Amino acid sequence: MPPTQRPYHHGDLRRAILTAALDVIAAEGPSALSLRDLARRAGVSHAAPAHHFKDRAGLLTVIAAEGFALLATALGEADDLRDAGVRYVRFATEHPAHFQVMFRPELLRGDDLELATARALAGERLRTAVSAVPPEGRGADQRLAGVAAWSLAHGFATLLLSHNLDGPVGEQDPEEVFHALASLLFRRRPDE
Repeated sequence: MPPTQRPYHHGDLRRAILTAALDVIAAEGPSALSLRDLARRAGVSHAAPAHHFKDRAGLLTVIAAEGFALLATALGEADDLRDAGVRYVRFATEHPAHFQVMFRPELLRGDDLELATARALAGERLRTAVSAVPPEGRGADQRLAGVAAWSLAHGFATLLLSHNLDGPVGEQDPEEVFHALASLLFRRRPDE
C-alpha cells in the first residue's frame, strides 16, 4: 500500500457522521453543516454520508428524531410537571445540537415517520405531566396549560443556551431557577 493511503474502516460510519454533525451544530449551528465536510472529518469519500442520509435534510431529520426520542425519555422519567420542565431544560443543556435542530421544521423532512413518532411521544409525555396537575392548579383549559408549560420550558432553555440569562440567573443552578419559575405558574394544590 502506498504511504499516502490509509486503510478504510469504520465500525459505525452512520454514528460517526451523526457525532461529527452534532459537534458542528453545537459549535457553529445547523447552517454550518455540510455533508462534504462531515465526510472529510470522518475520513471517507464525500459520497459516503449520502449513502446513509441521502442529503442534508435527511441527516438533520435523523438528528431531530433522535432528539425527540431522548426528550421523550427524559420527560417520561419526570415526577410531576415542574420536574418535566426541569428535565426539558436539562435536555436542552445536555443536547444543545439536537435542541437547535428539533424545532426548525424548515430544515427537516416533515413526512418522516421516525420523526413524527418521536415528536408525538415527546408531546404525549408533556400532556401527561400537564394532565396530572389538578384544574385548580393549571386552569380549566388543559391544552392551553400545556402550551404555557411548553412555552415556559422551551423559552427558558432557549434564553439559557443563547446566554441571555447569564445576568439574571448568574451563578444559580438554572434547573433550580426554572423550578422556582414553574412554581409561580403551576401549583399542585391551591395552597402551594
